[in-house]
Amino acid sequence: MFEDILEKFGIWIVLHGVKIGLILVGAFLATKILQGVLKKILRNFIKKTFNLGKLRNLKLEEERLKTLEKVLGSVLKVVIWLIALVTLLPEFGINIGPLLTGIGIGGLALGLGARTLIQDYISGIFILLEDQDRVGEEVEILGTKGKIRDFNLRRTVIQDENGTLHYIPNSQIKKASNFSRK
Repeated sequence: MFEDILEKFGIWIVLHGVKIGLILVGAFLATKILQGVLKKILRNFIKKTFNLGKLRNLKLEEERLKTLEKVLGSVLKVVIWLIALVTLLPEFGINIGPLLTGIGIGGLALGLGARTLIQDYISGIFILLEDQDRVGEEVEILGTKGKIRDFNLRRTVIQDENGTLHYIPNSQIKKASNFSRK
């Protein structure tokens, strides 16, 4: 009986183990290669668009570039490994049809429910990519004039002349005036 189990396990390893190994190695390599390509594309885009060599604070530009690389690299990694996971499940005898249907319905519900949150993050990426403003600069956003105290992909924090902090979701920023770059 034990020999039958070992024989069946050996056959399973030969049939499925190689595929599983190839999928995992392929996902790992795809992650590393595509993150490297993404890094090069971002660096070239930023250098060409904003001419990094002539900017006043190269350290800030490098930090901005690292933030973009980190955010977009993480998104890329999640997508690749989710695809690898969905590709692996049939090798373990799991029917992915109902799973994909559930993921699609759940994704639709999440997308509709978190629409403004997703818009905040996308707007934050574009604010960062286009270098619209930075922490410490004097700006006016949505009628609020003051210095930017904090910025992340979801929101911008402005401190007005009275010291009041205003938290503005990035998706609501349709017009911004930057008084620090004249």
